[in-house]
Amino acid sequence: MTRVKGGSVSKTRRRKVLKQAKGYFGSKHRLYKTAQEQVFHSGAYAYRDRRQNKRNFRKLWITRINAACRLNEISYSKFISGLNKAGIVINRKMLSELAIDNEKAFAELVEVAKNALNGKVIKETKVEAKKETVKKEEKATDYSKMTLAELKEVAKAQGIKGYSSMKKSELLENIK
Repeated sequence: MTRVKGGSVSKTRRRKVLKQAKGYFGSKHRLYKTAQEQVFHSGAYAYRDRRQNKRNFRKLWITRINAACRLNEISYSKFISGLNKAGIVINRKMLSELAIDNEKAFAELVEVAKNALNGKVIKETKVEAKKETVKKEEKATDYSKMTLAELKEVAKAQGIKGYSSMKKSELLENIK
């Protein structure tokens, strides 16, 4: 059997590991064996720390929110509980940004949370108000300027039966 030399393959593999170990202290960036061990460890640390990073940021956000809550005379846990009771869904990252950048908006959220904790129900939120204005705008649309295909979509949304075989004038009568 003939001898097979794996020099080029082994050399490229070693070069790749040494390139990854560039900048390490001492023999860890010079010698293949120690460099390979350190690269393995570095990969494990990176994997672990990518998960720990998420935890650390969450802790930071909670600390910032807590500090802002204390300035508004409420505890963090009561604030979060009040937001949940009020039906406001906002993540801690955004709450933290609000606490830093827009203290007025954060104070309004604190008031909403306090009212929810006291049992006061907000009659209408901004989201519901926006939905109502959108509905009013839809009623004000001019159907006569729409194409037949657009009218059929509107008829389908309104639940009109037999809209597919109707003419444009018939569709306009049924939609109005």
